[in-house]
Amino acid sequence: MIEVYFDGASAGNPGPSGAGIFIKGHGDVERYSIPLGTMSNHEAEYHAFVKALKICIDNEYKVVSFRTDSQLVNRAVEKEYVKNKLFAPLLEEALQLTKEFDLFFLKWIPSSENKTADELSRAAIRKNI
Repeated sequence: MIEVYFDGASAGNPGPSGAGIFIKGHGDVERYSIPLGTMSNHEAEYHAFVKALKICIDNEYKVVSFRTDSQLVNRAVEKEYVKNKLFAPLLEEALQLTKEFDLFFLKWIPSSENKTADELSRAAIRKNI
């Protein structure tokens, strides 16, 4: 099973933002630090999830467990619903992408267990400048 840790971060709300993605599996480790431009922290969390899903699909990972410290993203995926209409297209895209996996899991974890993805997302912020 592939484990994917993802995080989004913003310097300001809105402000320069980035996605951090840390993938473990099959004895390999992958790290991604992706600048996202200017957006809110919550938007960055959704974009980080979508980017992580696409990376896994591109790499043909079929059994994947995603980990996030974003309760907002975790709840939205669980309920397949989001109140804020700004996030609705991002959630819809993510839900469509999850169908590409043979087994898909999303688990909420405390921030202390998501430090690598957090560091990668903060590094991505600096790439915007």
